[in-house]
Amino acid sequence: MGRRFELLIFDWDGTLIDSAGAIVASLQTACRELGLPVPSEERAQHIIGLGLNDAMAYVLPGVAPEVYPRVAERYGHHFRLRDPHTPLFPGAEQALCALRETGYLLAVATGKSRRGLERALDQTGLRPVFHATRCGEESGSKPDPGMLTDLMEMLGATPGQTLMIGDTTHDLQMAINAGVASVAVAYGAHPRAQLAALRPLACMDQPQDLWHWLKHNA
Repeated sequence: MGRRFELLIFDWDGTLIDSAGAIVASLQTACRELGLPVPSEERAQHIIGLGLNDAMAYVLPGVAPEVYPRVAERYGHHFRLRDPHTPLFPGAEQALCALRETGYLLAVATGKSRRGLERALDQTGLRPVFHATRCGEESGSKPDPGMLTDLMEMLGATPGQTLMIGDTTHDLQMAINAGVASVAVAYGAHPRAQLAALRPLACMDQPQDLWHWLKHNA
């Protein structure tokens, strides 16, 4: 039986790598260090995947935009200290390699900066697995569909051949805006109920469930 999809596009943080905790802790530390209101874990998790301005406006309402770069600089400092110790989710490397060997086109669409993604690809050894990657600073912040439309154009896939896999409502809404199907993972940043409300094809509670679903349903 033929494959349902040709192009599988993955979010990075919270989908392939267990970094939500590091992101939240780094942001909270940065805010505390600068004497700014420290966001709750729930509020900090909500911004994972967003671009800088959208994220800061949500997590620090009332703080002047000219302060955002300073918060981002301190956040980046603390995240880089944690980043080398952040693990991939169980089975991620093996599953991605198997999907590529099966013939799928694999890509990443992430709110990370290009520099941050390049560092992460090198640290995890996953660079050779992906056919293409796209960052929000290059194509528009989620839920803008730009990253997905760019990746489809780069790899010669249609919306009907493309599947987006992510852990946030930003990922799923981006997929809707691009006219592509999605699968949600509830082991990352956003609660299952919020993800399910956007009607993905499936919502996975464990990484192993995702790899199994992709193997048998994608």
